[in-house]
Order: sequence, then structure tokens, then C-alpha cells
Amino acid sequence: MKDVAASADTRGITVERVGVKDVHLPIRVMRKAGGFDSVLARIDLGVELSHQFRGTHMSRFVDILFEWSRKPISKPEIRQMLEEACHRLEADSARVEVAFKYFITKSAPSSKSESSLDYDCRFEGVLDDGSYELTMGVEVPVTILCPCSKEISRCGAHNQRAIISVRIRCEPDSMVWIEDLVSMLERQGSAEVFPLLKREDEKFVTEAAYENPKFVEDVVRDVVSMLRDDQKVGWFQVSCESLESIHNHTVYAFHEESRETPPAGGGSRQAGPEIRS
Repeated sequence: MKDVAASADTRGITVERVGVKDVHLPIRVMRKAGGFDSVLARIDLGVELSHQFRGTHMSRFVDILFEWSRKPISKPEIRQMLEEACHRLEADSARVEVAFKYFITKSAPSSKSESSLDYDCRFEGVLDDGSYELTMGVEVPVTILCPCSKEISRCGAHNQRAIISVRIRCEPDSMVWIEDLVSMLERQGSAEVFPLLKREDEKFVTEAAYENPKFVEDVVRDVVSMLRDDQKVGWFQVSCESLESIHNHTVYAFHEESRETPPAGGGSRQAGPEIRS
């Protein structure tokens, strides 16, 4: 049969990326403790389309993803997937994004009751003319308690859930486990979030947050300091978004940094109370 997609195109335009989005497949992700978890992933896969081709072969993307969904994936395997995509689709570059829920068992702080908490995670792989880069992302819920509210109030302080989002790229021959990154980020809020709390645990978490008030700016700076100290991390993006309990909006802070560029300098928060309501 005639292959229309492979026919010549005369407009002279190379399309940066063509492919498939929102492909839902089970994938196998390596756990730090050993073995693999099967998780449901939402996958986008695309390649560069050279100027001489009218179209690409979309079925090949799904074929590639289905085959790789049956194998454990980590940094080397994602590169192999992208190399296969470039070879089969005659492309010089390819990109894949794999988003999935990852479950970690947590013990409540006082009762030690166990349950699983879900974390939104993502792998982003890019292969461009043989150069490969993998970015890992996680979103971690925490509790933050407003320092200003605590300072100016006769009793209590407003607190809310916040989401710390981090994307990292590791140095060559280095890796950071999802479990380790999640654990490090959970310690940067005012208190951790737990899926299961008994009364004694609720008391512990409430008091812990009250004794450790933080702005979103504090959270981001603490995460930045932590990642700067980790020699395995070569580049990172950090954001913290607070789902405000006394406002009808959210607040956020963001920072991006690479070991190849000097860290941003600048001033610090001015002394004295700041009313943020």
C-alpha cells in the first residue's frame, strides 16, 4: 500500500516534535528496596520530523511504548527507548515524558499506624543528536504554618497543605532514588502529611507545625540549600505552592539553578513582621 506519510514534502520546514500524547500504559519502576512496582503511567512520546517527510508513522510510537511497558525502566532504559524511536522513525531527536503515581508506605508519628501515600512523579528524557538528558520530577505534599499569623495572633495560626515540586538532573554516573528525594522534601515543610492519623498523631502533627512555622519562601530556600549540598544533583527546579486556607488564591515561590552557573545572590527578607492577609 502507498505510504503517504513517507512522501516528500517541499515546504522545507523541519517540525520540532511530532508524536503521541496521553498514552496510558502500565510501566515497571525500580524501587530502592529492590524489585519493581507496576504503576499506571501517562506517556507522551515525540520525535523531530525532518523537512523532507510529509508525516511520521504514528503507529510506531504506540508499538515502541507497548514493548517498553513490559520491561523495567530507569535512566539507561529510557535512553534505549529514545534511541529506538529515532532509529525507527528516522529522526535526529526524541523526547518522552512519563507521569505516574508512586506509592510509599508511611508510619504515623505516634501510633505508628501504616498506610500508603501517593506522590505524583515524572521522568522526562531527551535525546538530541546523541546527547542524552534525563529529568526526574516529584510533587510532595506538606503542611506549612504561617510565621506572620503566629506572630500577630493571640492564639493559633493559619496553616494549610502545600505542594513542593522539584525537578532534578543528576551528574553523570549518579542517581537519586524517588524515595530519598521524597523523604528529603517532606522534612522541609512545617510538618509532614500522613495518609492515616490517630488522635495522638493529629496532636503531634499540629504541635510540630506550630513549632516550625514557614513561608513558602522559607521552604524553597531550605530545599535549595539541601540540593546545593547534594553532589549527585547537577541541575534543579524548585517550587512551593501553598493552598491558602484564609484566601481564595494560592501563593508560591520558585527557583532554578545549575552547578554550571553561579547561584543567585541578592538580599534577604526585611526584618520585622509582614502581614500577609
